[in-house]
Amino acid sequence: MHRFYLPPEQCRDTSLLLTGREAHHALHVLRVQQRERVTVLDGAGHEFLCEVQDAKCQALQLVVVGKKTASPVPCPITLLQAIPKGKLFESIIQKATELGASRIVPILSERVVSKLDPEDATSKTDKWRQIAIEAIKQCGSPWLPQVEPPLTPAQFVSRGEKFDLPFVAALEGERRHPREYFREFFATHKRVPASTCGWIGPEGDFTPEEMNRIKGEGALPITLGPLVLRAETAATYSLSILNYELHSPAG
Repeated sequence: MHRFYLPPEQCRDTSLLLTGREAHHALHVLRVQQRERVTVLDGAGHEFLCEVQDAKCQALQLVVVGKKTASPVPCPITLLQAIPKGKLFESIIQKATELGASRIVPILSERVVSKLDPEDATSKTDKWRQIAIEAIKQCGSPWLPQVEPPLTPAQFVSRGEKFDLPFVAALEGERRHPREYFREFFATHKRVPASTCGWIGPEGDFTPEEMNRIKGEGALPITLGPLVLRAETAATYSLSILNYELHSPAG
């Protein structure tokens, strides 16, 4: 069944209207017909089963015939990802969405090749958010991850956000397998963490100063194995580990 996206404020009635990009894709790419059934996701935990009531040339009128509501995830995952060169960040957003990240924060560390001025950052963020929308439509996730504008490590740290289990992937120094931290947390608290995050550096890793700042805010250095992974591989690897451990907290 074809999936489409509408923001929550447009999903409050029993009749929904697809316009713009979503309508064009439905009418001119997928060739959706009247009385056909489709799914609409609002990215806020709701999935609407709809029937096409009217298929016009520029819009699609839908009537809601069923609704499912997903419970909030017990442990939101924030991915703090240094921006790699080229279009690799787009792939990272896709994979992070499929792996259940609740928030993606692009990080402009010192060793990031891409340099964005405010106008570029706004344009990139809008594009990245659209990629996340396309990803939930593909994988069927009822939750749309929040994609924030790019920040430096210092800017994010200055917010003072706290996580039950914050991690930072590290290439050097003392590191541990993330499972060890999960086991220790569960043994102490008898529950899964209420929030977690993963810092993934650029090619060459974070600078020593950045790493010290990140660890100074409580991030636990973890190893991603004996090999040096590309940024997109490291992000997928880390999110896979977090998902696995969160679904088997007792190890």
